[in-house]
Amino acid sequence: MTGETERTPARRRRLRGRLAVLGERDFRWFFVGYATSLVGSSMAPVAVAFAVLDGGGGGSQLGWVMAARILPIVLVLVAGGVIADRLGSRRVMLASDVLRCAVQGVFAALLVTGNASVPAMVVLVAVWGLGEGVFLPALGALVPSLVRRPERLPDANTLLGLARSVSTVAGPALAGVITAGLGPGAVLLIDAATYGVGALALARLSAAVPKSAGAGGGEASMLADLRHGWGEFRSRRWLWVTTLQMALFNLLVWAPFLVLGPLTAQRELGGARAWGLVMGVYGVGAVLGGSLMLGRRPGRPLAVATLAGLGWALPSAALAAGLPLGWVAAAALVAGAGSAVCGSLYESTLQSWVPAEVLARVTAFGGLGAFVLGPLGLAAAGPLADRVGVAAVLAFGAGWQLIAVAAVLVVREVRCRSWEEPEQGAERGVEPAPSAAGAG
Repeated sequence: MTGETERTPARRRRLRGRLAVLGERDFRWFFVGYATSLVGSSMAPVAVAFAVLDGGGGGSQLGWVMAARILPIVLVLVAGGVIADRLGSRRVMLASDVLRCAVQGVFAALLVTGNASVPAMVVLVAVWGLGEGVFLPALGALVPSLVRRPERLPDANTLLGLARSVSTVAGPALAGVITAGLGPGAVLLIDAATYGVGALALARLSAAVPKSAGAGGGEASMLADLRHGWGEFRSRRWLWVTTLQMALFNLLVWAPFLVLGPLTAQRELGGARAWGLVMGVYGVGAVLGGSLMLGRRPGRPLAVATLAGLGWALPSAALAAGLPLGWVAAAALVAGAGSAVCGSLYESTLQSWVPAEVLARVTAFGGLGAFVLGPLGLAAAGPLADRVGVAAVLAFGAGWQLIAVAAVLVVREVRCRSWEEPEQGAERGVEPAPSAAGAG
């Protein structure tokens, strides 16, 4: 009994240490606002889908609305990085939250009054996508300025990842209940309010958080800024190699899993409820993985992040092997945990090893490169499975992930580099960039 009593204060001290980043005022404000807006954002797709269907639309109309949401993000992502580096991430994110708050408020009003036609929905979700496209690269560049002690940056990214994981589990469930009881308009009104909370939190950040990144101060053209950002991106072998890996992962592993997983669940595992269980367990794994990462700062972060990506091979392999639902869910749990570890460490290394003045642009290039092949994978998975079989496509994806992880670990900058190790730019004919680890 005494031993247990003595261990309890020690556990509390460890927990306080892992959550110490929440003691930093600016990060605390931002975390609360961002986590709140994430819940609303994860609720919105459910409401939009039922708004289309309740309005008499079918699968084609729903596809148009969903495409209108994603396409603007892809189109403006790189431009959003340039804008964030020129004007400052905080300012761009604040404008984005205000814009998305207004869009969702108008959308909700149209639904409540019965005036939400499909063309109007397409326009509104497209404007929402524009706001999201400029928000994402600015987010990656803002986080380091919110954390005064660089060693806490991994914990900051882990907590943000945890907020994303929890929202993906809780948001759709809440949206389903509210949509059934009050209609989709109520969900979008809540989403608008959560963007308002996010904007308020950004406005409350202290003056110590830079409002302008000074990436040219308006003297250079946006095209010159874009070329400079591209040069910074391609000069880092670890960065473009891991981006290429993620692009092929989305094409060959994740997109087929998202398309063929539900199909396999329908045929062999028990239908939609089984697939919902698998994806829910994936989210739980992400929460557990993020919790385990708090307070931990592995010496070779990019190597650990890459190894954690091995977990993504397991769900596809389990489905391809025809394993029962319990094993598929267990595989999804491991994959979710690996995704949280990988995401947290990758974001932290990117923010620590890329200069603050180009971070938004580099983040934008990385995001665009990672996801640009995803739509192609989604479109090709079904026809390819019809030709060679579902199991063959999923098995190839699982095998590819194992090969890709091994190939990326061959790169020395990925395998060996520590937090403090300087860039070896001179070996590639590139001037070493100053570390951004102490930004903010």
